[in-house]
Amino acid sequence: MKDKKEYRISIDPRILELLGPSLYTNIYFILAELIANAYDANAKNVYIIQEKGSLTVEDDGSGMSYADGDINQYLNVANETRTEKDQDYVEGSSRKRRKMGRKGVGKLAALSVSSNVEIKTIKNGEKSGFVLSRNVNDDNLLDPIPDESIKFKRIQENGTSVVMKTPQYTLHKTLSAVKNNLLKIFPHVNKEFRIHVLIGSKSVVIDSFEEELIRGLGGLITLGDQYKSLSKNFNSKLNDNDNFNKDLLKNLESKKISLKLECKDGEEDVFDLEVCGWIGVYRSTKGRKKNTNDFPDNFISLLSNNKLGEYNILPIVGKNAMSELYVVGQLHVDLFEETSLPDMALSNRQGYKTEDRRYQEVIKYVRDDLLPKAVSMRVKYASLLKNEKDKQKNEKNSKREAELRKQIDSFKSNASSSAANEIVKMFSGEGVDSERLKSLIEREINKNLPSMGIKKSIDESKKKLLLSHSNKDKVVCDFIYNLLIFNGIKAEEIIYTSSDNHLSVIPNKTPIFDYLREFFVESYSTEKIYVVYITSDSMALSWPALSEVGAGWITKSEHEVFNINSFMPKKPLDIDVVWSNLIIDENGDIELNTHELNRLIEKVEGITKSLGYNSKSKNDLIQEIQRVVAVV
Repeated sequence: MKDKKEYRISIDPRILELLGPSLYTNIYFILAELIANAYDANAKNVYIIQEKGSLTVEDDGSGMSYADGDINQYLNVANETRTEKDQDYVEGSSRKRRKMGRKGVGKLAALSVSSNVEIKTIKNGEKSGFVLSRNVNDDNLLDPIPDESIKFKRIQENGTSVVMKTPQYTLHKTLSAVKNNLLKIFPHVNKEFRIHVLIGSKSVVIDSFEEELIRGLGGLITLGDQYKSLSKNFNSKLNDNDNFNKDLLKNLESKKISLKLECKDGEEDVFDLEVCGWIGVYRSTKGRKKNTNDFPDNFISLLSNNKLGEYNILPIVGKNAMSELYVVGQLHVDLFEETSLPDMALSNRQGYKTEDRRYQEVIKYVRDDLLPKAVSMRVKYASLLKNEKDKQKNEKNSKREAELRKQIDSFKSNASSSAANEIVKMFSGEGVDSERLKSLIEREINKNLPSMGIKKSIDESKKKLLLSHSNKDKVVCDFIYNLLIFNGIKAEEIIYTSSDNHLSVIPNKTPIFDYLREFFVESYSTEKIYVVYITSDSMALSWPALSEVGAGWITKSEHEVFNINSFMPKKPLDIDVVWSNLIIDENGDIELNTHELNRLIEKVEGITKSLGYNSKSKNDLIQEIQRVVAVV
């Protein structure tokens, strides 16, 4: 039998020469096709072996028999491998594995990296082998490989080996980078299907998807029960992780959309398009994509039957926003590979036909619903992380100030006592009051403490401005807050508890009054916080806002008043100076007349200069105000 074997490929040789080097654009896409072939052969192990002069993909699947026609089917290029429902599952897998292949062109993938590819296979002891080449004779016959040369590097019995000679591309030298890239395009690995990577003397086994891609996330959304188990590997790494998980971890039902579609036979039928999988946001992008050959780390992939169909739809569904740099996800849509429907995958398995309704519905869902959820989760994580860092910083500053306070108090007590005693001795018998003398000396020491750099050291850690308000007045508060930032005041120097900017809110779960007392009352700082009061009927009924007014009065803080509608501010606010008045119309929008516009600008300029910043020009402020509110 072995002397009579002929390996004839059923395709025009010129097609191989043209398509071979250009069909695939990345070594990992090529490997994904070969791994998928191994998966469809019911393999449990795939070995990717890089050696000098060759790159081999070897599997322990069922192998191929020349006598049974397996080889002939393999060489029948572009012959659709799934035409009926009973062909949806891998033979011998007990309907556990859905077939990935369909077009029958994946076998050409290896020709994109090598002009000559050795195919060696063994099935139940029968050996077959041939050289798949870009350059084939006119009779379409491939060069055979003698049986004695058909040997595996890792497999003991049945299986197939694809050896790419003198490959055009090589793998990354770092095993971790190879592992990371393979998981991005072939996530369906587990104890029943392992990928082994061997580069020289080093090796790694890839049998767990969850640990690699989930452990770097600060937020995770799963879709469908089969992906809910990813949650057990999620850890935001925030100190209060268990409590924060309710905001940073969401296990949702899969998305289902009912569609009436035209089948291959021309008849229409109703199908359920189901989107499963996961989407998340990284805790940090630091250190990612170290090599230009690696896939980008921010992506949303589409997979079908566990096989990659399109690596990244993020440029299509996103807005090119900074927050999208943190987004990553893998969405599974098996309807894309429904046997009874037309094939919608592109020839190279690197994308889908965009005009297909299935594709359009998925894009719409991700763009309008799923991606905004992920971006919102990233904002939440950043806010919680900032709060945690602020808390740690504040605790450090408090500890530093407490120690400094202790040292200074000790210095003042010792120095004043010692000086008083010496003066009493010097003027012995003249009725000197030592306690009064000690008090006078201590007061003079206090006056001169700033010359030691203490004020500067303490003030560097302080916020500079408090926006005192009722949260019912958020529209006006946001307007004033954004105007102050526009005019040069830094968001991180403002306390605004209702802010959407995480830089201006107080540390999570920290009572506002404890925060203010610790940093602006019980401190050696001589710099008082500047308070901007947004007064209104709502503020008059808000106990926290009224308490802030009292605290500002006690600490003699400089302040400014912005009033809403016809409310009349009262003492202890400085009502001797005319305040700025803003009108909220019946639609909830802000109105200003020209007189109030000028007064508003005057107030904003004064606040900015009081905090040590240079104000923008009046024209710049007018343009910014008119951009946001109506000036009548």
